[in-house]
Amino acid sequence: MRAVQITRFGGPEVLDVVDVPEPEAGPGQKVYDVSTAGVNFADTHQIENSYLAAQQLPLVPGAEFVGTPVGGGQRVVGLLDGGGYAERAVANDVLTWPVPDAVSDEQALSLVLQGSTAWHLLRTSAHLAEGESVVVIAGAGGVGSIAVQLARRWGAGRVIATASSPEKRALTEELGAHATVDPALADDDPKQFTGALREANGGKPVDIVLEMTGGNVFTGSLSALAPFGRLVTYGMAARQETPSVPPGALMQKSRAVIGFWLAHCMARPQMLDAAMNDLLAMTADGSLKPVVGGRYPLSNVRDAHQDLRARRTTGKLVLDPRR
Repeated sequence: MRAVQITRFGGPEVLDVVDVPEPEAGPGQKVYDVSTAGVNFADTHQIENSYLAAQQLPLVPGAEFVGTPVGGGQRVVGLLDGGGYAERAVANDVLTWPVPDAVSDEQALSLVLQGSTAWHLLRTSAHLAEGESVVVIAGAGGVGSIAVQLARRWGAGRVIATASSPEKRALTEELGAHATVDPALADDDPKQFTGALREANGGKPVDIVLEMTGGNVFTGSLSALAPFGRLVTYGMAARQETPSVPPGALMQKSRAVIGFWLAHCMARPQMLDAAMNDLLAMTADGSLKPVVGGRYPLSNVRDAHQDLRARRTTGKLVLDPRR
């Protein structure tokens, strides 16, 4: 079968489309014909071996797919620990969910990793309470575009989104953000970014920040927190060093820094079930509107990664294994 394989670490140039053996199912697993594979920012870290878990070569990237069991059956969306960038993938039964007819492949893929992350960032890690202010860094991205909608749905008093262009900032407002901030303000001085976040919150410190950039954006976001505020960090998109946070700086304002990685939910499938059942139902009835980005042929996988890293995209990027 055709698959994207890497045999060396690096940037998009290491993504090669080759023929590899078809996967075989083990106990509690099925082999699926992949109709659409999801692309995530974490994949760009994985292929350069800068992610949270060390990678072993050779590998087929891809943590999510939509497909049907080989031989026929119900269309499902599933989470994988690799192998999604291919014509066929093997998945654990407990990490697949039936896709309602009203939900497209692209919409389903926007939920399984990024949607579940947004759901748990707000519910499990930040414990959003009604009336609290929420800052969503990269509000036009896969996680951010869903987090903006969920925060509004779950009673946030004010939702502030950051995005890197006027078009992306306008999109976050369409999704429900009350105000927007340009993250480029953090490039030279984190204090300038802190001030912009507080100004967007009516001059007051903020309660929750969902942060996936690191570096100056992390530093400026932490300074913007109110007493008992929570910063949930779930990414390192800036690929730059983030200053350490001394305990005294947290105690001084009763602030919290919380880390989140969806991989830990994979060991507790009930946590994923709670998020996915909720998200799929909301998408099916139209109350949640996942933002669908580009659909790339598998043969153009390098373009997908280049566009993602260059911040030229919004919403969910996917690959078509049949092209």
